[in-house]
Amino acid sequence: MTVPSADLELASLFPPATREAWQKLVLGVLRKSGTAGEQALPADAEALISTASYDGFAIRPLYTAADTTPVAAGLPGHAPFVRGRRAEGANVDGWDVRALHTHPDAKVTAEAILDDLEGGATSIWLRLAAPSADSGEVLSAEALPDVLREVYLDLAPVVLDTGGDAVTTTAAADVLLALAGVRGVAPSAVRATLGADPLGFAARTGLGGDKLAAHLDEASRLAERVAAGYPGVRTFVVDATPYHDAGGSDAQELGASLATGVAYLRALTGSGVTGSGAAGDANTAALDVAGALAQLEFRYAATADQFATIAKLRAARLLWARVTEVCGATGADQAQHQHAVTSSAMMTRRDPYVNLLRTTIAAFAASVGGADAVTVLPFDDRIGLPDGTSRRLARNIQALLHDESSLARVIDPAGGSWFVESLTAELAEAAWAFFTEIERAGGMAAALASGLVAERIDTTWARRREDLALRRAPLTGISEFPNVAETLPERSPAPARAGGPGGLPVRHYDDDYEALRARSDAHLAATGARPVAFLATIGPLATFTPRATFAANLFQAGGLETPAAGPGDDPAAIAAAFTASGAKIACLCSSDKIYAASAAPVAAALKAAGATHVWLAGKPGDRADSDAAAGVDGYVATGGDAVDVLRTALTKAEVA
Repeated sequence: MTVPSADLELASLFPPATREAWQKLVLGVLRKSGTAGEQALPADAEALISTASYDGFAIRPLYTAADTTPVAAGLPGHAPFVRGRRAEGANVDGWDVRALHTHPDAKVTAEAILDDLEGGATSIWLRLAAPSADSGEVLSAEALPDVLREVYLDLAPVVLDTGGDAVTTTAAADVLLALAGVRGVAPSAVRATLGADPLGFAARTGLGGDKLAAHLDEASRLAERVAAGYPGVRTFVVDATPYHDAGGSDAQELGASLATGVAYLRALTGSGVTGSGAAGDANTAALDVAGALAQLEFRYAATADQFATIAKLRAARLLWARVTEVCGATGADQAQHQHAVTSSAMMTRRDPYVNLLRTTIAAFAASVGGADAVTVLPFDDRIGLPDGTSRRLARNIQALLHDESSLARVIDPAGGSWFVESLTAELAEAAWAFFTEIERAGGMAAALASGLVAERIDTTWARRREDLALRRAPLTGISEFPNVAETLPERSPAPARAGGPGGLPVRHYDDDYEALRARSDAHLAATGARPVAFLATIGPLATFTPRATFAANLFQAGGLETPAAGPGDDPAAIAAAFTASGAKIACLCSSDKIYAASAAPVAAALKAAGATHVWLAGKPGDRADSDAAAGVDGYVATGGDAVDVLRTALTKAEVA
């Protein structure tokens, strides 16, 4: 039955929704919460609830069709490739499900690779050491024939990862390509990425000067050789994850990748400077622009901030298309080939099963953002080498997204979203600014050597670290809802990644909380018990529960047990419960009304019972002087520095 359109005009029965009306409603809520004063205007509402990004622009609460962007997204498969590298998206064969393997034992790795390929993985990513390295610590390139014994090299692409070390990459590439020849695989049928990334290696280790130049020359010669005989093999990986792992922002990750990609183009075409940054040192390689572009793959981190990840991948293609256009490339040669890997920085060591949720969101964002290949790190990545179950879960996250959720059936699902399109444009603008700053400094090698890149990233990390400490950026299972009594899965130690004293640091968002939990663990090992923060609950259950829950959550984030006094307001009884708990520190928990009458006598009783430090859950208000006189040493409340409180708590609890 056809319904006349006139009968569907339901919206016409309601007053029109306007931005101004929405702003008035929001302002009313903000005034009730105390966020906005009576002098605030409706037009101020959006600014009051906007979030400052780490890249200098605001994430607003509302985006509409009026938020036009200067970026023309174009069509999928066409420049500037914002909407994807391929016109058909992932519809034909899906994105590449890339499984990472780091186990140092060749036999174990070979079996794990077979499990992955049979379980849905479509390419293999191997971390290797130099052929002369101890294979008991890191998988050696010499073991590749054993590791890849069940892999059809013309069907399953192999990605090598030596940390970017060009010399080791060349040795591993020789083994891999020789293996393909022995098996009778035609050079034109080999599919691989060799993983040379001299500038990424420099970022990790501090390598510079003539040594870096030599690595860049080595990788360029390998690329020239590969380009001449292996059309399906890429030599270089522009790995942006070292900048992300050091705490950098999305724009810094993008800007560094652009500068690195440009440096490799100069080296491959013989049109610029080598890795030393010294002008006039022409490289031996001399590919044309199209041939040089075909040698590059870009690697980015995908995080649980799904919209930022979607916009980052879209902006990366946009920016690279602009770079390649300036270089004279046209058509498909301008398209960036992307590999997205779920962020290592966001992974937590404690409550590791929450990482399954983080990586699911990140993988969703990577696929929606149009990545060509996606790697999901196993949930136990921070603990050690993954077991079969964690690797299977990592694979199945992608299977669920690809098959059950049908994400591969939609081309650029986020395209047309006012928020995503605006975020893509703003992120691209910020990334371009960082890229041009690096270029003005003499290029990526010079910017790394001078400390410019490290300085910019350190500034971002300081802001991010503050947000984590203040819990503006909450970490589930770490700064929020921690499980002090959990038992972590047991895993074998994972091989250490390449690094050096002059390289960028490797940071994790849970670092400060992990250090606190480690102090608690050490105390448990030494004494048989965890440190204790006693909750001096005052009044009836319904009155103290909200603040007691808040305080327990806070102190448990530092690995402290939090026994409570229970209902009641007798200072002597509360002090006796404190003594029985074995605690040395305490926190008062109740309502402001009850604090007015009971905070001072309870705090005094706790101090008399031996409490070395007493907090009050809530803000000081007008009671600060009287509280201090009674023995209250500080306050815990929303917006406070949780890490600082926890450091003090562990110290006052006499934890070394």
